[in-house]
Amino acid sequence: MSRPLRALLRKEVAVLFGSPVAYVALTAIALVTALLFFDHLRVYNQILFVYTSNVVGGFESGTIPATVNLQDQVFVPLMEQLAITLIGLVPLVTMRVFAEERARGTDEFLLTSLLTPNQIVLGKFLAAFVFVALMLAVSFVYPAAAVLRAGLGAQHLLAVYLGLLVLGLGLASIGLVCSSLTASQLVAAVSAYAVAFALYDLGWLNPFVGDRMGEILARLSLQPHFAGFAEGLVSVADLAYFAGMIGVAFVLARLSLDLGRVR
Repeated sequence: MSRPLRALLRKEVAVLFGSPVAYVALTAIALVTALLFFDHLRVYNQILFVYTSNVVGGFESGTIPATVNLQDQVFVPLMEQLAITLIGLVPLVTMRVFAEERARGTDEFLLTSLLTPNQIVLGKFLAAFVFVALMLAVSFVYPAAAVLRAGLGAQHLLAVYLGLLVLGLGLASIGLVCSSLTASQLVAAVSAYAVAFALYDLGWLNPFVGDRMGEILARLSLQPHFAGFAEGLVSVADLAYFAGMIGVAFVLARLSLDLGRVR
């Protein structure tokens, strides 16, 4: 990594952490994760109590239904809800990355610096990715405790958080593209919300487009590619999907930078 790129990365990270929004996002992800985790765990314990109490005749050890387990009752729904939480929080982080530069006119200084356009986009993407990774690290404690205490193993834990990481990076990429297209942080955030929510699950269009097109839309949706990770499954196809999303977003942000330069 060149010295100008390192300087840009440090500057972008400092700008992100210089905003109150960053600390609101970090606090929110920690609080939401804790509340969701303990709520699911409370319901799970209530279900276990019903199956093991004399109220329903009692169950011997090993006779509790296989569907009553920490993975299905706590962990999978928790990860789905964390995914929605990320959709709500990540655009707040990415909305200012490009838009603020354009609003202040400082993007012109970057374009005339020692940095190439590719390095400018890369530096901003990396800074946003670092922050998203930190957000996930903050939310790591409670789900990690659930997986390890349930005996699901470290591999399951790594698969789940790999899924959350690539989902977060994909959402950050969407937000960064939206930020690169406007000088308004509000427009950047709202458009990122709209695109992310629309792309999360396109299955609702199946009755209107037919089975063949519905299958194509399902492959373009975020949720099906994330669901496998929540169950501890790592698929090369799913990783390629998110890598492709990041790559496309990078190209679009780079083109937006070129268009701004022409204007």
